Amino acid sequence: MVNFYEAIEKIKDIISTKKIGGKVFDKDVANELGIPQPRFATMKKRGAIPYKEIMEFCARKKISINWLFFDQPAEMLLEETNRFFTVRYFADIRASAGGGADVFNEHYKTITIDEMVMHNMVGMGNTDLEAIHVNGESMEPTLQDGSIVFLDRTQNDIAKDGIFVAATTAGLFIKRIRRRADGMIELISDNKNYSPEVLAPDEVKIVGKVVGNIESL
Repeated sequence: MVNFYEAIEKIKDIISTKKIGGKVFDKDVANELGIPQPRFATMKKRGAIPYKEIMEFCARKKISINWLFFDQPAEMLLEETNRFFTVRYFADIRASAGGGADVFNEHYKTITIDEMVMHNMVGMGNTDLEAIHVNGESMEPTLQDGSIVFLDRTQNDIAKDGIFVAATTAGLFIKRIRRRADGMIELISDNKNYSPEVLAPDEVKIVGKVVGNIESL
């Protein structure tokens, strides 16, 4: 897997094809990735790769993440499809770890990503995943505000432990979800500063289970 400097040099090469008669600098990469220059300079000093921003960059440019991070050509992706995940990336969706948030729509980008890029994978069974953003801090320290989470819609049994995305009348929520003895549905935050929310069963639809995440840096 490439390091910070190798990843940034590849991005500079991509940007340079669109920039006429000029050298590509770190500030150009920061602007392209939507990262403030002071923060980018700090990440460079730490060698911290901005996975989330590069993921969005690759989706916009229709570039293989596997090529950028692992030097794997498109031909290899075709030959070894089973090693990779197809992810529907909803860049505009923010599932809330606090208040309400938008529901899913049809606007998404399809990206191919190696499992090595994903962190904290749990019980992967389905390779047809969706990726959305976390909005809010109520699931900290497990999920940070701004993280990308990977969602498996085939896993919606809340009797099994885990973190789920639920659609409610207030929007999308990322929570631990428990059915109480009285039939009511409890949405539980990992951040102990947030009290559980209780909803009627007909007010909650389980969208799927969170099976992995990439933290914001």
